[in-house]
Amino acid sequence: MATSEADWESRVTTLWQKINEYEPDEFRGQVAALAAERDPEDAKALSERACANDSTGQGEQAAPLYRRALAAGLEGIRRRRAVIQLASTLRNLGHPEESVGLLTAEVDRDPDELDDPVAAFPALALIDVGREREAASLALGALAKHLPRYNRSLAHYATSVVAER
Repeated sequence: MATSEADWESRVTTLWQKINEYEPDEFRGQVAALAAERDPEDAKALSERACANDSTGQGEQAAPLYRRALAAGLEGIRRRRAVIQLASTLRNLGHPEESVGLLTAEVDRDPDELDDPVAAFPALALIDVGREREAASLALGALAKHLPRYNRSLAHYATSVVAER
């Protein structure tokens, strides 16, 4: 049954809103059924399958799906989410250096609503690779934007944490 892009996206959104109503295997099956409505190498379908695996504790299955989705040309906010989630998954799978590399590249992209996660997740990976001062600098810099006062001071201190070495 062919459906419109908007209909497919709406059903994906609805399914994600109900994730807690499903057992992990059942949820992955529901996402797989939606993905099967598209080409097997469709970037969005691959991304949704990756996210479903990742969100249900199947990081080893998620990582290659994220990579395939990105290689297939995943775009927009979904692409950035996939990079963040792949990097987090890689960190959890014991590859923090690759996680740092992926997320460092994201810092230079155009700003959007995912800028804070792009700061938070590399901070975790930087800790794992022994670069705690850089991690603190990133986390403090991200936090500085959200304080009711002292934004400029904290942003300055965040930079100086790394410069003081």
